[in-house]
Amino acid sequence: MLKFTRRSAIASVAALGLVATAIPAMADGQKMTFTLATSGSETDQRSVAMASVFAPMVAEFADYQPGYNGTLFAQGTELEAIAGGNLTMSIASAQELAQFFPEFSIFATGYVHQDAAHQVSVFNDPLMDPFKKTAEEELGVKLLSVMYLGRRHVNLRQTRAELDVQTPADLAGVNLRMPGTDAWQFLGSALGASPTPLAFSEVYTSLSSGAIDGQDNPLPTVVDQKFYEVTKQIALTSHLVDLNYIAFSKETWDGLTADQQLTVQRAADAAAAYGRLKQLDKENNLADFIRSQGVEIYTPDLEAFRTHVQAQYVGSEAAASWPKGVLERINELGN
Repeated sequence: MLKFTRRSAIASVAALGLVATAIPAMADGQKMTFTLATSGSETDQRSVAMASVFAPMVAEFADYQPGYNGTLFAQGTELEAIAGGNLTMSIASAQELAQFFPEFSIFATGYVHQDAAHQVSVFNDPLMDPFKKTAEEELGVKLLSVMYLGRRHVNLRQTRAELDVQTPADLAGVNLRMPGTDAWQFLGSALGASPTPLAFSEVYTSLSSGAIDGQDNPLPTVVDQKFYEVTKQIALTSHLVDLNYIAFSKETWDGLTADQQLTVQRAADAAAAYGRLKQLDKENNLADFIRSQGVEIYTPDLEAFRTHVQAQYVGSEAAASWPKGVLERINELGN
């Protein structure tokens, strides 16, 4: 597994000829700028939470400037941009952090997190302290809070009559779009599919053309991106209770006053809590709408998926990087 460092990340950003803009000098009475890059849309609940909750709470001293749909930085490059001083914030995944620090892959492992509340308990537990410290010291990224993305399911363009997914064996040969990082690709293989790396912005057209057979995302994302227009079924595998972290430039953080730091932290926590409630509400109420669009939704053999997926991690390179006792502590914090 390729491991990046803050030094290599900064070097790669510099090689692109980008100019540092994340930490503008703040003259007396002049606001600083917090620029956020995300691959999500403006209507994504995480984006909405940051714009409607975070931004007003920091408005006294900072202008919040978001960039949606990967327009500022391509998906997977945001952390490098923060490390290089070109970006203030991102909504980062554990899979992306695992590209720099393989031990983060434990938070991207199938069937580890149980629900949204479990994610919060894990993030706030002392077990996370070494992970947060590593991200700060080696990448210059401060993880402020954890956001709930939702339960990821397998969403396919084939009808159920053509492909009835009950066990991982049924996904053999299925080109399932996954982001390009090692942790994502491993998860796709663990599900039994043939993982296909593809940028999020290309998923809809690739489903429409048949370049891929399916994708995995929570129901709110299926609706937000209108994947229901180009797919025919969703197998409720719940293979990953997915999360994101509100990632913030450590250099920018260190330049804030103590009161500003407290405000930023409270704003991040409030935005994460708001987004979590909205996402859970959408997740619980969208199935009927998706069905009305002609997409069949059903539950496969979850025990078969859980057993198979977890077995793939045993003895894997990813699992070898997990600190001793962390998985057991995560399980203790669950139900």
